[in-house]
Amino acid sequence: MSTATQRRADAKPLISLSIPVLNEQDNLDALYARLHALADRMADRCDLEFVFSDNHSNDATWSKLTELAERDPRVRAIRFSKNFGFQRSILANYMHARGDAIMQIDADLQDPPELLEVFFKHWQDGYQVVYGVRRKRQEGIFINGFRKLGYRLIDFISDHAIPQDAGDFRLVDRRVVQALLHMKTASPYLRGMIAGLGFNQIGIDYERDARTAGESKFGVSRLIRLGLTAVFNHSTVPLRLASLAGIAMLLFSVIGAIYYTVLRLMYPELPKGLASIHILVLFGIGLQSLLLGIVGEYLLRIYLILRAEPVAIVESSLNFAHADLKL
Repeated sequence: MSTATQRRADAKPLISLSIPVLNEQDNLDALYARLHALADRMADRCDLEFVFSDNHSNDATWSKLTELAERDPRVRAIRFSKNFGFQRSILANYMHARGDAIMQIDADLQDPPELLEVFFKHWQDGYQVVYGVRRKRQEGIFINGFRKLGYRLIDFISDHAIPQDAGDFRLVDRRVVQALLHMKTASPYLRGMIAGLGFNQIGIDYERDARTAGESKFGVSRLIRLGLTAVFNHSTVPLRLASLAGIAMLLFSVIGAIYYTVLRLMYPELPKGLASIHILVLFGIGLQSLLLGIVGEYLLRIYLILRAEPVAIVESSLNFAHADLKL
């Protein structure tokens, strides 16, 4: 049994369901119905609370959350002053959840909330991190293959293992959350951060459903940006590649200089290589710009950490005491 459960030996454990939302008005009723049924089914084992973070939706999402919070005190919600990004909204939810463990789930119902029963059982068995592994998902061949390739590339070059085909559908123990909140990063990549913390972790296979309603917020461009965040946050390979590329270029230049000198000595009548010089100069400038850009990405992350901006700014809240707001 986990330490969180031992701390609450005199009562049922509290499990927080962390649910980031952005323009999900069409999914909230179906989501709440399934969460309510899940809470009834697990009432003999644990208590549930539903913690929403609204990334400044411009539809009726906040109005619907207000209605749900008025009917059910287990529904707690915060609304940000602007869109702070998906990963930050998850982290903000972790900061405000009160549970002995926290389950992260999207509002589009692609990840089945009923799987919490399986996650909860593994948590009771001593696992501090239980995450879903997507063995099948209702997406096109191109985007599905693109995701799989990205997961494997990130895991390959990361300084620590990151689960493949696993998103943000997970349950984490309170101790993991406390350790996570001590980490400083302006651009969090939570699945990598949690994987790097250690603890007892286990993956659970499941099939991901299609969206119930609405459109996906993650197109190819956002997936690429998230992938680059993962690479620069959890791998030093790009920096090392910059060093190796510099050494390779230096050796190539030395070999080229020796070859050119010998060639001129053997064939002094050869014309001067003006075109080749231009090509080499342009190639060198392009390579140096690329390497400086890689270094700049790491420097930018250091700069953003030193600026120490808040994870998010809360504009409104539902079923929260003012003293409980931590942003």
